[in-house]
Amino acid sequence: MVAGTRTAGGFLAALESLSSDDELRKYKRAFPVARRGRDRFLGVRMGAVLELAHASVDMPLDEVERLLESQWHEARTGAVSIMDLQARRRTTTSERRRELYELYMRRHDRIDSWDLVDVAAVHVVGGYLSDKSREPLYELARSPRPCERRTAIVATMYFLGSGDTQDLFRIAEMLAQDPDESVQKATGWALRTAGTPRLETFLNLWAPRMTRVALRYAVENLPKGARERYLKAS
Repeated sequence: MVAGTRTAGGFLAALESLSSDDELRKYKRAFPVARRGRDRFLGVRMGAVLELAHASVDMPLDEVERLLESQWHEARTGAVSIMDLQARRRTTTSERRRELYELYMRRHDRIDSWDLVDVAAVHVVGGYLSDKSREPLYELARSPRPCERRTAIVATMYFLGSGDTQDLFRIAEMLAQDPDESVQKATGWALRTAGTPRLETFLNLWAPRMTRVALRYAVENLPKGARERYLKAS
């Protein structure tokens, strides 16, 4: 079992001890240079990163922010994982939920790849806004930064737990022709999760105006006939 830590330095030291050349090669295949930009990888298996995050779940937020500042992708994955775990806990106070949300939004510059968004956007952002104004999501949907737009649509998936699809569909309309593939995929994924018949009601109007990628992801679970009909409409 991985030993936990309450400091960013301890977390980084643990990650370094878990790195391997084999895992590093896997990351480089999964994140080609063209997509990873300045991101750097230690080569730590994702399961090990998550295990370390679980063991370090009580890390103070100032230390979590230090992890977010790391050049290492696995460190930032650990940071957003800790944030997600804290947001999910029933014992987490409303004040801490606010602090988690504010940290996510304030340091979105470090939550800068699709996988980091997907770890924490649902519970840290969507969970916090579930009983508040959703306007911050619309601001993110209008952002020039793809990861912020991805946060906007992924966070709405939290509301599905109470049957609330209004913001998901409204933001999906805003992102229907998004130029970034990672946003297209997230939009289709979120729409697919909304389920039928609400999804088909949306697609009857919007399928011809969606990017092919978003539409393909959205219709993935529909019966073959319906799937082919919507794809032909695009």
